[in-house]
Amino acid sequence: MTTKDLKGRRSALERAREEWAERRSTGSEGVPDTIVDSWNRSADHVPDSVSEAPMDDPDQTQAEFEDSPLHVAVGQLEGELRRAAEDGDLVVAVTDRDTRILWTYGGRVMRRKAERVNFVAGGRWDEGSVGTNALSLAQQTGRTQSVFSAEHYAPIVHNWVCWAAPVRDLVTGEQLGVLDLSTTWDRTHPIGAATATALASLLEREIPRAGSGSPTSHAGSGLSLRVLGAAEAHVDGARLLLTRRQSEILAILALHPQGLSLDALHAALYGDARVSASTLKAEVSHLRQALGGRLTSRPYRLDLPVTCDAVEVMRAVRSGDVEGAVAAYGGDLVPGTESPELTSTGDFLAVAVRESLLADPRPDVVVRYARSVPYDTEVVERALAALGDRPHPARAELIAIHSANR
Repeated sequence: MTTKDLKGRRSALERAREEWAERRSTGSEGVPDTIVDSWNRSADHVPDSVSEAPMDDPDQTQAEFEDSPLHVAVGQLEGELRRAAEDGDLVVAVTDRDTRILWTYGGRVMRRKAERVNFVAGGRWDEGSVGTNALSLAQQTGRTQSVFSAEHYAPIVHNWVCWAAPVRDLVTGEQLGVLDLSTTWDRTHPIGAATATALASLLEREIPRAGSGSPTSHAGSGLSLRVLGAAEAHVDGARLLLTRRQSEILAILALHPQGLSLDALHAALYGDARVSASTLKAEVSHLRQALGGRLTSRPYRLDLPVTCDAVEVMRAVRSGDVEGAVAAYGGDLVPGTESPELTSTGDFLAVAVRESLLADPRPDVVVRYARSVPYDTEVVERALAALGDRPHPARAELIAIHSANR
């Protein structure tokens, strides 16, 4: 959408907002019913003159955040969230179930704008405090929401566009809060909603499971390896700081639990590239040290219990468990890898998961898949076609994902 188009959309919304304020109608041309309904509710609690969000005590907010499972999840992804904010000049926020901001980070421009309206830790962005906004709508509906310019109730954020997605405990289904991306209205982009949804999905994968102090996949003894959508490893619950090459070696060995010879590992990792065997031996030696010696040679094999998301997807696909495959699938296998083994395996997993969904496009499962692969519109279209006119809780999110990526 061009800047001219965005200006036209903003002007139309401002006129619609003024007309609504004059007659408080239940409908307004060009404005979604969810927005108008929220305007009507907001008018009973929030004055147009609101200049900033109300604040809870910052120290109390921080203490409650540290006790929240979201604290662990944000800690695991903080680097990625900060990069998203800096690269896109966004402000990223994570809230609790009351739509109070627990953690936030802003790019250079948006950081100052956020501070002026208390879009900071402790700020209350529920509908009753500041009126219509994406965070409160996502918390209320349990679906990804976009709110552009004058769709916000409070004029203090009419210069903003916000995309917010719910964050749930994947075991209990409980909604713990929302993840929001916000920037200036003129930086609106069709992938905003899909990006918020994808980041919320990544956050969900890091939430501790009941009864553990850290994510289940990281708890206990052994190696927990995540290689789909990102590369991350934990040994006995502690995160390893690895190079990309070391992550690739771990992924290959996880895919070959019986072990590999030096030549086979070299071929899987480097293919025809001119890399000496001594270079590979040095990489393995550093990796063995990081693993506390639990990597054998002759053959090279991981000598500890291993859980790996790519292996889980492969098992689920082969057993016909579409829901299990999608739950474990997080995207490309070691994104950016040039390893021929990992490239071919990643292609196989991507095609296998996609074909499984095309054959069985259950809406709830497709929504979860679309959070990791937002651009696969054919799968979303297949799910919508399978729904027909039948009502379903996932319909609105499927439509939003499809609209954002057409």
